[in-house]
Amino acid sequence: MPTTLLADGGGSAVNVNISYVVLAIVLALIALGFAAALVKAVLNTGKGTEKMQEIAGAVQEGASAYLKRQFRTLGIFVVVAVVLLWLLPVHGTDNETMVKLGRSAFFIVGAGFSAFIGWAGMSLATRANLRVASAARDGNRPGAMQIAFRTGGVVGFLTVGLGLLGAALVVMIYKGDAATVLEGFGFGAAMLAMFMRVGGGIFTKAADVGADLVGKVEQGIPEDDPRNAATIADNVGDNVGDCAGMAADLFESYAVTLVASLILGQVAFGDTGLVLPLIIGSVGIVTAILGVVITKLRASDKSGLTAINRAFFISAVVAAILSAGAILVAVPAEWSALGVDIDTEGLALTPQAVAIIAVVIGIVLAAAIMALTGYYTEPEKRPVSDVAKTSLTGPATVILSGISLGFESAVFSALLIGAGVFGAYLLGGGAIMVSLFAIALAGCGLLTTVGVIVAMDTFGPISDNAQGIAEMSGDIDEAGARTLTDLDAVGNTTKAITKGIAIATAVLAATALFGSYNIAMETALTAAGDTVDVTIDALLNLANPANIVGVITGAAVVFLFSGLAVNAVSRSAGAVVYEVRRQFREFPGIMDGSQRPEYGRVVDICTRDAQRELMTPGLLAVMAPIAVGFGLGVGALAAYLAGAIACGVLMAIFLANSGGAWDNAKKAVEDGAHGGKGTEAHDATVIGDTVGDPFKDTAGPAINPLIKVMNLVALLIAPAIVMFSYGDDANPVVRYGIALVALFVVVGAVAWSRSKPIMVGETSDDGEVEKSEKVDA
Repeated sequence: MPTTLLADGGGSAVNVNISYVVLAIVLALIALGFAAALVKAVLNTGKGTEKMQEIAGAVQEGASAYLKRQFRTLGIFVVVAVVLLWLLPVHGTDNETMVKLGRSAFFIVGAGFSAFIGWAGMSLATRANLRVASAARDGNRPGAMQIAFRTGGVVGFLTVGLGLLGAALVVMIYKGDAATVLEGFGFGAAMLAMFMRVGGGIFTKAADVGADLVGKVEQGIPEDDPRNAATIADNVGDNVGDCAGMAADLFESYAVTLVASLILGQVAFGDTGLVLPLIIGSVGIVTAILGVVITKLRASDKSGLTAINRAFFISAVVAAILSAGAILVAVPAEWSALGVDIDTEGLALTPQAVAIIAVVIGIVLAAAIMALTGYYTEPEKRPVSDVAKTSLTGPATVILSGISLGFESAVFSALLIGAGVFGAYLLGGGAIMVSLFAIALAGCGLLTTVGVIVAMDTFGPISDNAQGIAEMSGDIDEAGARTLTDLDAVGNTTKAITKGIAIATAVLAATALFGSYNIAMETALTAAGDTVDVTIDALLNLANPANIVGVITGAAVVFLFSGLAVNAVSRSAGAVVYEVRRQFREFPGIMDGSQRPEYGRVVDICTRDAQRELMTPGLLAVMAPIAVGFGLGVGALAAYLAGAIACGVLMAIFLANSGGAWDNAKKAVEDGAHGGKGTEAHDATVIGDTVGDPFKDTAGPAINPLIKVMNLVALLIAPAIVMFSYGDDANPVVRYGIALVALFVVVGAVAWSRSKPIMVGETSDDGEVEKSEKVDA
């Protein structure tokens, strides 16, 4: 007999198998131990020449300064969110005060974990990039790749370790009330990740676009030439955007999927469902360790991507086998043994079969997205080759071909994700809560490979930075430069793949959160009193015009959010262009090396703009659901979420794949295709890449946490909307007053953003820039 915890949570006795919870905590701590061991191993490798160390030190200093400033800004949002969480009502528990306290406390824990993973990913990446460059300089191609991947492995272990640890501690402490407390944990992780994704994305792409347009196109110098004042900012941006931002993003994907699974699991599978997601997460830790350890470049491998793919697919197969074994041990073979209060009569599959197939669907979905995204973004595949070929006819055709590729790939990827969602849904056989839990388990299955996925993603910016350090220092031969170029190209593909997988987790988690939202509405309607005669089905009826408006508004918010992010990059990049042009004009000695560029000014411009510009998208994500929910009702809010998910998945994949294809098409030309560097074809692909930069590294990946933030906000406010709409506590004045305030905040933030000038600088009568805007350090 298993050891159990008996608790009175949510009004009913809850038997939680403490053995599984303790196992999850122990494995989470083991993952953190592996992270510490890999940190030591990475830092013990060679640091290269003194010039390399100097450049890497500047990048590290700039990245640390940016994150410190960003965390100070985000601290304000954290305080406000904690207060709001405390004010929002909680139903379905006998200990409302303790649950509200736990929800607020674990919001801070989730936000703190997300921030720590982002900081740790950035901190180690800014040290590993130097060591990757050093290994390539020494002719150690396998070593260079291993350092980059194992650095990513550290972030992967932190993601699975802290995510599982946080969720397991909530279950251990709060038992039957764990689901409600976990809402705060997931919301904290998602909100911090969204802000870090948007802010870091604006920083990195403003610097990248500005550096490319002036350096490559106007001055005809290489991408990471030290004469370009934006190069240090570009390398800083890779770390604060791709390393810190994406690490926090994938952590919140992991955390929110666990939250949705645990909420639905308690309803669909009873007490077993409260620990099953923790068991699958434990399998993910074993898989992460295996995947990172076996990723090694062989002499026969065509590229680093071959080694990464091999490790990923091996770890995926192992994850499926271990998950099936764990489910057979932990899940009863009969529905009657679960003790659930739902109609399970007539279900063709046993609980074990439902859980195993759902997890396998998630793992297969990850592998399928990896293959499909790779096809559309790998340099050797036809789509990227076709984009590169269009460079012979100019930048317009490069942009058109990349856009068409993005549209096409988004359709196939979205249909693939939809097939995974529907396949998991069918496992419930008509029992809606079982079906929704199966979708959540599919998300858990997909995330059994998250440790390897995070390593793949972090590998990209580290390789990019290593190439930049090597080029800026000049302390590397042709063979070493070739190694770093190859690793950078692989990194572009792995980043596109992880973005595709991240948006798949967003869809699975958001769909599962619909079930949680349904539970929240039902509980709130029950608490409103016996006089309330409205049904859930009536509230969700799409024949209601308010719900149609909700769908349209949800889709529109994704467009507005994307537009704000891209426009923010455009404005900030314009300021960078002006500043770099000014330095070339005022310091002619930069080109012959007799004068040193003022790197710090560009870093300051990007830092200032990123902090200023992230506010509007952040407020939109939080306030728009509040305006729709309190203004149009809980049914319209559900429709709003549906519109945001449908539009968000297509938009995110379109942006990520178009940007990835443009980037690798540029690299194909730089490697000698269609005339190589210095040709009009090269200029055309550089312009395509600068368009794709904010697509793939700012707006596209930020849609992933956006979807989950909006879903969690909706889940949290649903009881309050019902309370002010129905029953004895109904208060239309308060309800519509909240909606108007939220709407006013959204409109004001967007108007403030749109009121800022397109470019930053002082111009003369003929339109020439005379002086860049003064930037405070």
